[in-house]
Amino acid sequence: MPELVLGPILRYVSDTEAIVWVETDDPCEVEVLDHRAPTFGVEGHHYALVCLEGLEPGTTYEYGVSLDGEARWPEPGSEFPPSIIRTVDPDGRIDLIFGACRVALPHHPPYTLLKDEDERGRGPDALHTLAVSMLESEPDRWPELVLLLGDQVYADEVSPQALEFIHSRRDTTRPPGEEVADFEEYTRLYWESWGDPVIRWLFSTTSISMVIDDHDMHDDWNISRSWLEEMRRRPWWQERVVGGLMSYWIYQFIGDLSPRELEGNNLYRQVRQQDEAGPMLREFAAKDDREREGKRWSYYRDLGSTRLIVMDSRTGRELEEGDRSIFDEDEWDWIQDKARGDFDHLLIGTSDPYLLAPGLHYLEAWNEAVCNGAWGAAAAGVGERIRRALDCDHWAGFQRSFMRLTALLEEVGSGERGRPPASICILSGDVHHAYLAEAAFRRDANVSSAVYQAVCSPYRKALDAHERLAVRIGHSRPTEVLVRALARAAGVEDPDLRWRFAGGPYFDNQIATLSLEGREASLTISKTVRDEAGPRLETAFERRIA
Repeated sequence: MPELVLGPILRYVSDTEAIVWVETDDPCEVEVLDHRAPTFGVEGHHYALVCLEGLEPGTTYEYGVSLDGEARWPEPGSEFPPSIIRTVDPDGRIDLIFGACRVALPHHPPYTLLKDEDERGRGPDALHTLAVSMLESEPDRWPELVLLLGDQVYADEVSPQALEFIHSRRDTTRPPGEEVADFEEYTRLYWESWGDPVIRWLFSTTSISMVIDDHDMHDDWNISRSWLEEMRRRPWWQERVVGGLMSYWIYQFIGDLSPRELEGNNLYRQVRQQDEAGPMLREFAAKDDREREGKRWSYYRDLGSTRLIVMDSRTGRELEEGDRSIFDEDEWDWIQDKARGDFDHLLIGTSDPYLLAPGLHYLEAWNEAVCNGAWGAAAAGVGERIRRALDCDHWAGFQRSFMRLTALLEEVGSGERGRPPASICILSGDVHHAYLAEAAFRRDANVSSAVYQAVCSPYRKALDAHERLAVRIGHSRPTEVLVRALARAAGVEDPDLRWRFAGGPYFDNQIATLSLEGREASLTISKTVRDEAGPRLETAFERRIA
């Protein structure tokens, strides 16, 4: 009889719909709340998305999962509360948890199996700690959505458990060595990251949305054209990128879509019609890596009167120097269209922060100008080395896209695209620290919305003391003055907005909670701490933003 390998994972949820994702060990029919879907196969793995429609708004449904008519979830003797689906209450409060960057390691001291780390290890997993706190509270206090903003798995920094699996199947003295090589090894990373019983229960009972970032594929992924060309010359890279995009599509992307969007997705329809969809997905992944145009990985969700637009800021980058962009024109048109409407709040999720500390912003903008030849060919070569060494791959390092998003925020906040929302908040991760930045436009822009950048990272991969010092230097006023002067000398224009830090930087493993009710909004950043009772979440910062 078929068994569950991963899941159930509660993915898309609206006021009347929900999607449950599963992986099974054999082909079968999956049933959830009298809705059924057959699995589709990919290279020995089997997956299904069960689309639930006709649900009641603001209602809680307890559910289980059956495979070919046999109950498989909850597991016999489970100590966890029943898994539930809570549809969106259009007039209710929304608590949205967000963050990024999570390595898979044991959930007990010393929180590491790496021999070269000190006794602190990587610390408690903030998502695991969140789930434990939920087990001790009532469902009406649980978050409505958990947003994973990148680095769900680390393909270039695997855990010791994953490394044992890799050693069992190939020679790691040959490239890519002890990094992930192919689709099968990616499936192992997801199993390890999402298979812990506490995480598995959390994912089964709270709606999960996600988007990719660089370490899901490789550090510095798509940072520049020269980096990409260099990687494509490596004989192992093609298999890595194909396996990475195949697994991203299966494990992350398709669950972000609504039932209507899934029905309209040609690739998803075709995959479900195949006995073995591996060749089709391989062809798609290889083509997607080579051809940037016309492949949208971004998506949106409506949470009552709040719209969340999640921009994929890695996969579709255009990398020609002098014409670099986070997205192609088709995707940008789609983003602009989804930012039109009457919302109480507009949230924009993007793995890479839009607003960095001003000193770091001008550093990345200066670097892009130098790499584009502002100071000559020799300096451009040095600039490329600096770009990779300092990870100058955020929105500030794509000035054309930064300015376009700035203009879009001004249009939304001034009412050109509908009633101005009470708040516009960009949600990001990636940088392994947390902060809240408050933005302001020039007075004649007539922006009435409160505009913020809220960053939370990591769920689990805290910076060491030297890295924290480097971040603090980047946030300092002397650094800002110096690098801004360099940027101006390289021809970089000042942006059409200013911003200041309203909180942070905060370090340690942490989660952020954005609470929305009507036109009110507040942000809380909570860090993991350890005491005799075990890990718990402690508030590091609170701020009302609307």
